[in-house]
Amino acid sequence: MEKVIKNTLIGLGLAAGAAVGFHLINKELHKDVCMIGHRGFSSKHPGNTEAAFRGAVNNGSGGIETDVRITKDGVFVVNHNDEAKFEDGTELIVAESTYKELSAKPLYNSKSDEIVYICTFERYLEICRDANMVCFIELKGDFTDEQINELFTMADEIYDLSMCSLQSFEFENLVKAHNAFPKLQIMLTYGKNCGDYHKCLDYGFDIDADYKVATPKMVKEFHDKGLKVGLWTANDLIALNYCRALGVDYIESDVYGK
Repeated sequence: MEKVIKNTLIGLGLAAGAAVGFHLINKELHKDVCMIGHRGFSSKHPGNTEAAFRGAVNNGSGGIETDVRITKDGVFVVNHNDEAKFEDGTELIVAESTYKELSAKPLYNSKSDEIVYICTFERYLEICRDANMVCFIELKGDFTDEQINELFTMADEIYDLSMCSLQSFEFENLVKAHNAFPKLQIMLTYGKNCGDYHKCLDYGFDIDADYKVATPKMVKEFHDKGLKVGLWTANDLIALNYCRALGVDYIESDVYGK
């Protein structure tokens, strides 16, 4: 059954996949799922900017995913890549630049006419708080114990730790955060060639996986342990329907908010 579902929705052509997808939507899509704006409403706005976060709110998302990095002078900012790209064609490495340098000029924007600047983690939290959004917080790179403590203390003070989820490819980041904040939701970011995810089950950690590697077996293993499953990044109807048919708890998307 696992191979049938996956091969039907992903392996077949668009027409066949869409037909089966809509069949599944009628039968199995009644489970509540929280849609997460991946880097905000990033199909319409530059990802990880205030404009994208506000766009996700307006698009009906239940939460917003972001990527956190630390500047040279210790400010938490949100940016997916190591470097920030600017409107004038220049780039700066986030970890090697001060916040003043990074915020001095507009970011590159190919998606809209908006003028956008690098966004702080603090501002992201404020937007999520004001809209009662779930926060998917992915740490980029290695964080020290002190930095993780500072980051999630800030999250609890500005918003509510119960609305936050820590995500990282680096398992050590997850363990550090769990030790410091035992009640914080912890999710392993998981994709192709990421190794064995079963250590999450031993630690009691949730998983946020690339939908292309997700299977009914994986979802069942986590749900049987009372753990949650998120999938990324569903940007077309075939992918969205496949994720919904698996019965997961969260779906990240650049496009769909509800």
